[in-house]
Amino acid sequence: MYKVMKSFICRGCSNPAISTGRSSVDIGASANLEVEDKFCYLGDMLSVDGDADAAMEARIRIGWNKFRQLVPLLTNRDISLIRRGRLYSSCARSSMLHGSETWPVGKENEVALQQAEMRMVRCMLR
Repeated sequence: MYKVMKSFICRGCSNPAISTGRSSVDIGASANLEVEDKFCYLGDMLSVDGDADAAMEARIRIGWNKFRQLVPLLTNRDISLIRRGRLYSSCARSSMLHGSETWPVGKENEVALQQAEMRMVRCMLR
Protein backbone atom coordinates (compact mmCIF):
# COMPACT_ATOMS: atom_id res chain seq x y z
CA MET A 1 0.00 0.00 0.00
CA TYR A 2 1.11 3.55 -0.71
CA LYS A 3 1.40 6.15 2.02
CA VAL A 4 -0.29 9.45 1.15
CA MET A 5 1.63 12.57 2.19
CA LYS A 6 -0.56 15.48 3.28
CA SER A 7 2.18 18.11 3.06
CA PHE A 8 5.69 18.08 1.70
CA ILE A 9 8.59 19.90 3.33
CA CYS A 10 11.84 19.96 1.42
CA ARG A 11 14.81 19.02 3.62
CA GLY A 12 17.16 21.10 1.48
CA CYS A 13 15.40 24.43 1.85
CA SER A 14 13.06 23.69 4.77
CA ASN A 15 10.21 25.50 3.03
CA PRO A 16 6.80 23.91 2.92
CA ALA A 17 4.94 23.85 -0.36
CA ILE A 18 2.65 26.88 -0.49
CA SER A 19 -0.97 26.09 -1.24
CA THR A 20 -3.20 28.18 -3.51
CA GLY A 21 -6.41 27.44 -1.71
CA ARG A 22 -7.62 25.33 -4.63
CA SER A 23 -8.18 21.92 -3.18
CA SER A 24 -7.19 19.45 -5.87
CA VAL A 25 -7.23 18.48 -9.53
CA ASP A 26 -8.85 15.24 -10.67
CA ILE A 27 -6.44 13.19 -12.78
CA GLY A 28 -8.73 10.22 -13.25
CA ALA A 29 -8.74 6.72 -11.78
CA SER A 30 -10.14 8.19 -8.54
CA ALA A 31 -6.90 10.11 -7.89
CA ASN A 32 -6.54 13.79 -7.04
CA LEU A 33 -3.49 16.03 -6.91
CA GLU A 34 -3.18 19.14 -4.79
CA VAL A 35 -2.38 22.36 -6.65
CA GLU A 36 0.55 24.43 -5.33
CA ASP A 37 1.71 28.00 -6.10
CA LYS A 38 5.37 27.27 -5.40
CA PHE A 39 7.26 24.05 -4.99
CA CYS A 40 10.88 23.37 -4.07
CA TYR A 41 12.44 20.82 -6.41
CA LEU A 42 16.12 19.93 -5.99
CA GLY A 43 16.78 23.24 -4.23
CA ASP A 44 15.11 25.32 -6.95
CA MET A 45 11.74 26.99 -6.47
CA LEU A 46 9.22 26.36 -9.23
CA SER A 47 6.21 28.65 -9.44
CA VAL A 48 2.88 28.48 -11.24
CA ASP A 49 3.29 31.76 -13.11
CA GLY A 50 6.68 30.70 -14.54
CA ASP A 51 8.66 33.74 -13.41
CA ALA A 52 12.10 33.52 -11.82
CA ASP A 53 11.42 35.53 -8.65
CA ALA A 54 10.96 32.54 -6.34
CA ALA A 55 13.92 30.70 -7.89
CA MET A 56 16.07 33.82 -7.61
CA GLU A 57 15.26 34.26 -3.91
CA ALA A 58 16.03 30.59 -3.22
CA ARG A 59 19.36 30.68 -5.07
CA ILE A 60 20.44 33.91 -3.34
CA ARG A 61 19.60 32.32 0.01
CA ILE A 62 21.66 29.25 -0.91
CA GLY A 63 24.54 31.49 -2.01
CA TRP A 64 24.48 33.29 1.35
CA ASN A 65 24.48 29.95 3.18
CA LYS A 66 27.58 28.85 1.26
CA PHE A 67 29.20 32.23 1.90
CA ARG A 68 28.56 31.93 5.65
CA GLN A 69 30.17 28.50 5.67
CA LEU A 70 33.29 29.97 4.04
CA VAL A 71 33.52 33.22 6.05
CA PRO A 72 36.57 32.10 8.08
CA LEU A 73 38.51 31.56 4.85
CA LEU A 74 37.06 34.44 2.83
CA THR A 75 37.83 37.05 5.50
CA ASN A 76 41.26 35.69 6.47
CA ARG A 77 43.85 38.33 5.58
CA ASP A 78 46.64 35.74 5.55
CA ILE A 79 45.14 34.27 2.38
CA SER A 80 45.78 36.30 -0.78
CA LEU A 81 42.89 38.23 -2.29
CA ILE A 82 43.24 36.29 -5.55
CA ARG A 83 42.79 32.96 -3.77
CA ARG A 84 39.86 34.27 -1.73
CA GLY A 85 38.28 35.53 -4.96
CA ARG A 86 38.71 32.16 -6.63
CA LEU A 87 37.22 30.41 -3.61
CA TYR A 88 34.26 32.80 -3.58
CA SER A 89 33.71 32.40 -7.31
CA SER A 90 33.92 28.62 -7.31
CA CYS A 91 31.74 28.03 -4.24
CA ALA A 92 29.39 30.86 -3.26
CA ARG A 93 28.91 32.50 -6.66
CA SER A 94 28.49 29.23 -8.56
CA SER A 95 25.90 27.96 -6.07
CA MET A 96 24.02 31.25 -6.41
CA LEU A 97 23.98 31.07 -10.22
CA HIS A 98 23.27 27.33 -10.52
CA GLY A 99 20.42 26.79 -12.97
CA SER A 100 20.21 30.46 -13.94
CA GLU A 101 20.51 29.67 -17.64
CA THR A 102 16.91 28.45 -17.56
CA TRP A 103 15.44 31.49 -15.74
CA PRO A 104 13.47 34.17 -17.57
CA VAL A 105 15.58 36.91 -15.99
CA GLY A 106 14.28 40.46 -15.79
CA LYS A 107 16.14 43.63 -14.87
CA GLU A 108 14.97 43.47 -11.24
CA ASN A 109 16.33 39.92 -10.95
CA GLU A 110 19.70 41.00 -12.33
CA VAL A 111 19.83 43.84 -9.83
CA ALA A 112 19.00 41.49 -6.93
CA LEU A 113 21.85 39.15 -7.94
CA GLN A 114 24.30 42.03 -8.30
CA GLN A 115 23.32 43.46 -4.91
CA ALA A 116 23.79 40.09 -3.19
CA GLU A 117 27.16 39.60 -4.87
CA MET A 118 28.38 43.08 -3.93
CA ARG A 119 27.33 42.56 -0.29
CA MET A 120 29.33 39.35 -0.21
CA VAL A 121 32.38 41.03 -1.74
CA ARG A 122 32.13 43.90 0.78
CA CYS A 123 32.02 41.36 3.62
CA MET A 124 35.12 39.68 2.20
CA LEU A 125 37.02 42.95 1.98
CA ARG A 126 35.54 44.49 5.15
